[in-house]
Amino acid sequence: MEFIKTLWKNKKLAWRLGRNDFRNRFANTSLGTIWGFLQQFIFMITYVIVFQYILKTGSSGEYPYVVWFLPGMSMWLCMNDSIMSASNSIRTYSYLVKKVVFPVDIIPIISIISSSFISLFLFAISIVICMMMGFMPKVLLLLYMLLCLYCFIIAFTRFTSAVSTLVPDFSQLLAIVMQLIFWFTPIVWNMSMLQNHPTIQSIFKCSPFNYLVTGFRQVFINENIVTDHNGLFTIIFWAITLFLFVWGNYIFKKSKKDFADVL
Repeated sequence: MEFIKTLWKNKKLAWRLGRNDFRNRFANTSLGTIWGFLQQFIFMITYVIVFQYILKTGSSGEYPYVVWFLPGMSMWLCMNDSIMSASNSIRTYSYLVKKVVFPVDIIPIISIISSSFISLFLFAISIVICMMMGFMPKVLLLLYMLLCLYCFIIAFTRFTSAVSTLVPDFSQLLAIVMQLIFWFTPIVWNMSMLQNHPTIQSIFKCSPFNYLVTGFRQVFINENIVTDHNGLFTIIFWAITLFLFVWGNYIFKKSKKDFADVL
């Protein structure tokens, strides 16, 4: 496919620009990129304190709350930051679209790479804390979930980045939608809470966001979403991801010629 060929051909350029983008986010601060790591880390720890010690939700079931919560939240933070930054990336890099001959297809990838530095840090924190609690990660499942994560983000943002460029208001709508998805995904609550509503529970389980959050959480506990229900939710996840990629790629390719005119 044209997009994959373009990405592979310009992989070094995308990596270099993504790394520079991450550095430039905090270029005017004395602590630099440390702020990026510190903000997200404090955000996660605050949620742990509020839900475990203040609200006492007890939604972790048989596992320590921190082991149940941190992997899911780190996965969500990665998805949310990557999706929002990649969706607005073409407007952010409008000068590349308007002034020079540049492979526009890789611009969302630049933002995804930039977001990945903090995401990988949060994943590392989750892994270290879970290991300290005695829960060792399943390496193969961990690698698989990372593959799922970036395939989905790329597929999803092929569509959102194109639409956000042509319709600026769409990025505001997307931010609201992502907030709703956060609360409708079992990040701070447990899917077992819906056991008396099997239809709603099944619908929620089919969400690709639930697949990613639950899958990364299960890297550390004795469950495996890949094989649950004979792999049904895995099939659904990859079907949705493939559909989003094909559809998003079509929209992006069709809209690309208009980017320079609207920026």
